[in-house]
Amino acid sequence: MNTVAKQFTHEQNPAPEPERYEFRERAIHQFALERRDFFKFFGAGIMVFAAAKELLAQQESGGSRRNPSDELPREITAWLHIGEDGSVTAFTGKVEIGQNIRTSLAQSVADELRVPFETVRMVMGDTQLTPFDMGTFGSRTTPTMAPQLRRVASAARNLLLETAAKEWNAAPEKLVAANAKITDPSSNRSTTYAELARGKTLARNLPDQDPMTPASAWTIAGKSLPKVDARAFVTGRHRYTSDLRPAGVMYGKVLRPPSFGATITSCDLTAAQKLPSVALVHDGDFVGAAAPSDSEADEAIAAIRAQWKQAPQPSSSELFSYLKQNVETSDREDLTRSGSIADGLAHAAHRLDSTYTVAYIAHAPLEPRAAVAEWKNGKLTVWTGTQRPFSTRDALAEAFHLAKEDVRVIVPDTGSAYGGKHTPDAALEAARLARAANKPVKIVWTREEEFTWAYFRPAGVIEIKSGVATDGTLTAWEFHNYNSGAAGISTPYTVANQHVEFHPVRSPLRQGSYRGLAATANHFARECHMDDLARAAAMDPLDFRLKNVSDPRLRDVLQAAAKSFGWPLKKARSGQGFGIGGGVEKGGYVATCAEIFTDEARGAIRVVRVVTAFECGAIVNPDGLRNQIMGANVMGLGGALFEAVAFDGGRITNARFSRYRVPRFRDVPDMEIVLIDRQDIPSAGAGETPLVGLAPAIGNAIFDATGIRRTTLPLAPRA
Repeated sequence: MNTVAKQFTHEQNPAPEPERYEFRERAIHQFALERRDFFKFFGAGIMVFAAAKELLAQQESGGSRRNPSDELPREITAWLHIGEDGSVTAFTGKVEIGQNIRTSLAQSVADELRVPFETVRMVMGDTQLTPFDMGTFGSRTTPTMAPQLRRVASAARNLLLETAAKEWNAAPEKLVAANAKITDPSSNRSTTYAELARGKTLARNLPDQDPMTPASAWTIAGKSLPKVDARAFVTGRHRYTSDLRPAGVMYGKVLRPPSFGATITSCDLTAAQKLPSVALVHDGDFVGAAAPSDSEADEAIAAIRAQWKQAPQPSSSELFSYLKQNVETSDREDLTRSGSIADGLAHAAHRLDSTYTVAYIAHAPLEPRAAVAEWKNGKLTVWTGTQRPFSTRDALAEAFHLAKEDVRVIVPDTGSAYGGKHTPDAALEAARLARAANKPVKIVWTREEEFTWAYFRPAGVIEIKSGVATDGTLTAWEFHNYNSGAAGISTPYTVANQHVEFHPVRSPLRQGSYRGLAATANHFARECHMDDLARAAAMDPLDFRLKNVSDPRLRDVLQAAAKSFGWPLKKARSGQGFGIGGGVEKGGYVATCAEIFTDEARGAIRVVRVVTAFECGAIVNPDGLRNQIMGANVMGLGGALFEAVAFDGGRITNARFSRYRVPRFRDVPDMEIVLIDRQDIPSAGAGETPLVGLAPAIGNAIFDATGIRRTTLPLAPRA
């Protein structure tokens, strides 16, 4: 394998984090093309292929937690097509879920291919048309898929140069590719890409070496180009999965258990069977109905008489003691162990021992899970808003005993996911009902279903023991995370004596990925603890961090955020407080400063101002990145201040927006985003890391205002 492919392999496929529990769970329900002809789809032109063995190396996961269904197609798979009309189509298994990668990936292709941005069309998340992809998660698109598409575009550009050179009997290196044309400066001859592609069927495998344009020479990438199809989204013209209505579509509903873990003991469909035009299914644990309308499907479900066996379940009031008492001891992960904690504590002038807790929270996407399924000639097509179309395809193939090539999953641009749409739940339900109805079936989860039957961000207990010397140097750091996860668990601060460990737990609720994973919980605990250590050492919180950080990139964001914020600030009134938090995750560096105001009479906390500095290497689209950071801060307000899943007896007790508090317009503070563009460093993703600095910054600001350390997320659950 060439050097570039090896680098892509390593970056694309680290072992999934342990808190991606949904990757390892069974499907929510259990039920009793040999080669893609791209030229047939897209006509003659120029295509670039990656050999299957290269793709296999690129997509292998690096750990034992790899999902065995993540297999690759054996055939050669196309990445790029240049049409006879000069149009450019690029293919990726990544999906657009609001993070604007449709725009940023098209910028990278246009930049490397030397074509106008508006001529590039992205085909995304279609298992029949795009190369295999593990999924859109972990902030991997920008650092892995953008360079891959650049390599492909570079190869296509070179192929065009060689084609023109051959026609003109010229040296390829003497020709210039720009603005979708090849020009020979010595003779002033020129030809368009469209003219070169016309009448030809040319294909090439990726070469061993693909020199790519450095960020300092980007002309299209690196600019704030508008979001592709933005007008369609703001005018309502875009069609989400829930908007699709194929001819003859029926509407599906599922009979849900009364509590988690309940099993069905009997099911009487007699009354429901008397309803006209209703298809009913009772298959294992699955009971559902499809009807000509939503209301008729609801009526059919209400007519079903089912008996359930329920089991005792813990409640949210006993959650944290439950987590400590139900550790999976065989799966412990000793992530860092160096030096001696005992020695470090013995030599410390100040020692701290603290416990932090984090509640379950819901993803609460504006677009709940939805799927449309259609069977034709023994083949299945499903439209659904999933982050993992190929995994969904594999789950459908397994459930219905189909060959993978007989299942097609298409992902329309989706109304948010936040790590919550990795599983094929709605797709399986729609497909099972469509098979029974012999018509297309659409499933759209209700808000209560989304809040109850989706998986949650894991709750957790975090325990920290630490020590600091009289000069403010960290001497010991012992960190234990129970259940919430290992993302962002390692401290970015220099300390000789460390012990960091993750303890998996038998969770009382279904849990899995969430934007930022456990990095939010781990940064909250670590950064709040760092503030307390700073005060124990009688140091300014920023100075204390800078003294113990050796990574210049983290130092840069801390100083940039502090400078724009005006740190340190003097309080102008009672109830005012200032805090800072930051860290490193998934190749991105973040620091956030927050100003809060507490109204003791009302018990209210208001976040007044937030400044976030962020660095993720070379910036592909500054406005897009700024939007990601602002969105992360708004979303982070919920987890920091309000959001918590309440449950009792196996039931979610706040399964609607009227009871589950999310940020509202009045909660949004003044925000300033400071971008650090490092064109000398490869681009990293930005979908998750900006989130992690906010909660500790707010927590530290509350302490600054009140002198009371709050150690539980959310910080103001009754606000």
